[in-house]
Amino acid sequence: MRFAAIDIGSNAVRLLITNVFERANGPLFIKDSLYRVPVRLGEEAFQSGNFTEEKISDLAMTMKAFRLLMDVHRILGYKAFATSAMREARNGDLAISRVKEEANINIEVISGQKEASVILHSEFGNRHSDQTRYYLYIDVGGGSTELVYFHQGKVLASQSFRIGTLRVLNNQVDPETWAEMKTWIEQNRPGRRPPITAIGSGGNINKLIKVYGRARENYLTQDQVHQAFEHLGSMSYGERVRDLGLKPDRADVILPATQIFLRVMQWANIRRVIVPKFGISDGIIAEVYEEYRQSAEVTKVLPI
Repeated sequence: MRFAAIDIGSNAVRLLITNVFERANGPLFIKDSLYRVPVRLGEEAFQSGNFTEEKISDLAMTMKAFRLLMDVHRILGYKAFATSAMREARNGDLAISRVKEEANINIEVISGQKEASVILHSEFGNRHSDQTRYYLYIDVGGGSTELVYFHQGKVLASQSFRIGTLRVLNNQVDPETWAEMKTWIEQNRPGRRPPITAIGSGGNINKLIKVYGRARENYLTQDQVHQAFEHLGSMSYGERVRDLGLKPDRADVILPATQIFLRVMQWANIRRVIVPKFGISDGIIAEVYEEYRQSAEVTKVLPI
């Protein structure tokens, strides 16, 4: 069975197609294809508060391509979630209606809290549910950062902050917003300062571990993140593209992303951030599969 997830972020729009195999001990999710287009909706939404006709057209064309890809893969179901940029654009409804009309894709605009909760709607929550450990999930996007404290697979506290890579890059985050994040992290830190491990999500942290991590290790220490921040800050945009092999739309946002991760780790007194190959798209796939499975079970018991 194949299912699809569309993540309409502030920096890029992604389509993930995943194969799901049902087993006696639970479903097995194996990624099939991932497509990414740097539409950068947040560039306009965070500055002018509206999408231009050109940006809406870019989104519609991208979604038409995604529709064709989903049809070729013969998916059984999909969901398309839009996050920070679509939440804030005053003409977001226009973009959504254009996509529906031209690509026949329904977009759901989700809240920051919903965005954060998606991570536990999958096998991810079970894999990182050590009975003795507390975790802080950090998802850094273009327009917002989602933080979730959890333990044994249960959410202890979650919050979304209007601090994202594009906002930091364009100097759109004021000191008060940073202070709000710091206060929330410190006040919601569980217990008497037990050891907490961070779980990092997003394209930037995945790139950081590839460039600055050690072979066969799936984590970065706070010192490594700090060193990465210092090194990236000493390089020009062109040097990051040429010397580190970063894509042009990654080379400018990776520095603010590193800054956000570093500050969160410092404020939460976290020594290391684990970087699994997991993101919001994987959580969307899990939701789509679960809805499909429940629908199939209902169909089985309905009288003919």
